[in-house]
Amino acid sequence: MIGNLTGESFLIALSGIVIVFLMLAVLCLLIPVISRIVQFFEARGAKPTAAEPQTPPAPAPTVLAGTAFAGEVTLIDVDEKTAACIMAIVSHETGIPLSELIFKTIRAL
Repeated sequence: MIGNLTGESFLIALSGIVIVFLMLAVLCLLIPVISRIVQFFEARGAKPTAAEPQTPPAPAPTVLAGTAFAGEVTLIDVDEKTAACIMAIVSHETGIPLSELIFKTIRAL
């Protein structure tokens, strides 16, 4: 025998390894089951119910006399593709539709 390695200590170590692998196998089986259960409840909760009040649509924006803009943008040291990207990013970040934004000048810094 090497050190204090006896038959009993070998069986204890072996049983510990077996228990660890059994628990890993149980976890491998439980994770997909729990995932499906969570997906089921999320899908079930996401459906709108008839009892929920619906918000009325927002009124159409009105254009005041004298505030119409021809849609021309002055580009200074910026190509059209970059200017289009900048306008799309500003619209997305502010949450204002692109049709409601007025760009007069876009300048490279």
